[in-house]
Amino acid sequence: MLKELYIENLAIIEKAVITFGKSLNVFSGETGAGKSILIGGINAVLGGRVSKDIVRAGAEKSVITALFDDFPETVREKLRNFGYDPHDSDNNELILTREVSETGNSTARVNGKTATAAVLKEISSGLIDIHGQHHTRMIISHETQLELIDRYGKISLDEYQDTFKAFSGVSKRIKELEKEEGFKNEKIEILTEKIADIEPYNLKIGEEEEVSRVLDRMRNVQTIVETLNGVYAKLAGDSEESGAVDLLNLCKVGLGEIKDLVPECKTLKERLDSAFIELDDIKHELSAIIAENCGDGGINQLPKAEERMSDFLRLRRKYGLSVDELVEKTVEWRSELEMLQGGEDFLQKLTDEKNRLGIQVKRLGGELSLKRKETAAQLSALICKELEFLDMPGTKMIFEVCGDKVTITGMDSVEAMIAVNKGETLKPLAKIASGGELSRIMLAIKVVFAKSDDVPVMIFDEVDSGISGRAAHKVGLKLSELSRERQVLCVTHLAQIAAMADNHLLIEKSVSEGGRTFTDVKKVTGEERKLELARIISGDEDEISLANAERLLNKSEKVKT
Repeated sequence: MLKELYIENLAIIEKAVITFGKSLNVFSGETGAGKSILIGGINAVLGGRVSKDIVRAGAEKSVITALFDDFPETVREKLRNFGYDPHDSDNNELILTREVSETGNSTARVNGKTATAAVLKEISSGLIDIHGQHHTRMIISHETQLELIDRYGKISLDEYQDTFKAFSGVSKRIKELEKEEGFKNEKIEILTEKIADIEPYNLKIGEEEEVSRVLDRMRNVQTIVETLNGVYAKLAGDSEESGAVDLLNLCKVGLGEIKDLVPECKTLKERLDSAFIELDDIKHELSAIIAENCGDGGINQLPKAEERMSDFLRLRRKYGLSVDELVEKTVEWRSELEMLQGGEDFLQKLTDEKNRLGIQVKRLGGELSLKRKETAAQLSALICKELEFLDMPGTKMIFEVCGDKVTITGMDSVEAMIAVNKGETLKPLAKIASGGELSRIMLAIKVVFAKSDDVPVMIFDEVDSGISGRAAHKVGLKLSELSRERQVLCVTHLAQIAAMADNHLLIEKSVSEGGRTFTDVKKVTGEERKLELARIISGDEDEISLANAERLLNKSEKVKT
C-alpha cells in the first residue's frame, strides 16, 4: 500500500507530508485548491511525463517521494530484475523518488538508487492503478474495449503476433523482390564483378592484423637481431668468456663436491640443477628463434608481407572496408547473387512460406476470436451485476466481438453496446452513455478487474463526475467495499462519497502575508470533518448543512459496520 507521500515545491504546494490509511482515503477541497496537482505529483513519482512548469515559482526543484509497504511479489520480482533488491531497505519498504529541476531535467530513484523514469513506470504499474477523468472517455475507444477483454481473459497474443510479424516480413520481402525484378540483371552484373575482383586475393578473417604484426617485426629486424644475439652470447658465452650456462654449471659442480661435507649445500645444488636445466632450455630456444628471425628466411618475408599489405590498402580504398569486413561482405554478395540468379525458385519458396504463415495466422486468429467471445460474455455479465448496484438497474451491456481485417492484434473488432433501460435496443456505448453513466461503467469495470489482479492501490480522480443523489451514495458504498480488498484513494466533490472515507484529507488553498499562494493537505476528523461535509453539501456551514453532514456520517458508519 501507499504509506506516505512527501511533496516539496510542487506548483502551489510548498511542502506536504501525507499519510494514508490502508482502506478508503478521500481528498476533498474547493475547486482550484490543488487536488489535480496532487494527482499530478503521484503521476510524476510513478514515472509519468513531467515538465519544468510543475516546479513552484522561485524554487530550484520539485521533489516527490512515495513510500510503499506490503507490495506484491510481482513488484518484488521486477525490483530484482532491475537490480533493486526489495530487501535493501528496512521492513521491506519501497521508496520511489522523482525530482524535477527548474530547467525541466528530472531524476528518479528507487530505494535511493538512481533509476530512469521508464523503470519507475514499469515498477509502479504493479503498485497503483490510476483512474482519471480522461480514462473514463477511453472506455468508448474500440482499442480499449479489446484490451479489456484480453486483459480480463488473460489472453496471450504472443504466438499470434510472432506469426503475424513473420507473415508481414515475408510479404514485404516478396514485394521488394518483385519491385527489384527490373534491376535484377544490372545487380547480377555488379555483384559478379565485385566477387570476381575480391576472390583472387583469398582473404581470411584476421589476416590483415597478422600481416601488420609481421611487418612490424621485419621493420625492426636489426634491433631484434642485436638483442637476440646479445642475450644468447651472455647465456652461451664465446671463445674468450664463459656464458651464464657454463658458469652455472661450474657452480653446480662445485656444490656437488662439498654437499656431503656441508649438508645445506645438497639442497642448494638441487636448486641449481633445476635452474641449469631451465637456463639451458632457454638457450636452445633462443638459438631456434635467432635462426628463424636472423637468417635469410625471416628477412625474405618482408617483400611478401609488404605486397600483401599493399593489396589490403588497395581494397580498402576501393571498397571502404577492412579485410574482415570484406570477407563478411563477400559472403553476403554471394548469397544475394545466388538468390538473384535463382530468383524464381527463391520467390516461389517465399510465396509458399507466406501461404503457410497466412494459414497459421488465420488459425491462431480464429482461436483468439473464440476466447474473446467467451471472455466478453463473462466480463459483460460481471459488469452488469456491478451496474445494478451502482443505481443503473436493468442496464444491459455487452461486448460485441466481430470479424475484421487481419492486424497485429488479431482479426476482431469490438464494440461495447449498451441499453440503460429495460426494453431498449442495444446501441453503441460511445453514442448514448452520459457522463454520469460512463463514470459508473468505468467504476464497475475497475471493481471487476480489482477482483482478478493484485495491484494494491487504486486511485480515482473525480469518479463522481456527472452523478448525484442516490447514485452518488451507491458509488461511495462501492468504493468502501472495494477498499476492503485494496487501498483506495479518491478525489471527490460529493459529500455522499466523502462521508464514506476511513481517512478524510482536506486540500486547502491560502495566501500568505507576502502574497504567495500555498496549498496545505491535512487530515480532518470529528467536528472539522462535519464542517467540511457541510461545505461540500451547500457551500456553507449553516445548521441545515451541518445536520445533513452529521446524518451522512452516521449513515456511513452504520453501513461500514
